[in-house]
Amino acid sequence: MANCGFCGKVIEKGTGKLFVYETGKSVWFCSNKCEKNLLKLKRKPRNFKWTKEYKKK
Repeated sequence: MANCGFCGKVIEKGTGKLFVYETGKSVWFCSNKCEKNLLKLKRKPRNFKWTKEYKKK
């Protein structure tokens, strides 16, 4: 099982979306919300209360 690259949520097998950068780095997303926030809007997960990264602070 993989974790979402933005929110850190555990993704069940057979679900989610895989994005591969040109450098070869791969990132899994649990939803379109997470994908859009990271890739299109270029937001940092540590700034949003609903992510695990924020809760680590």
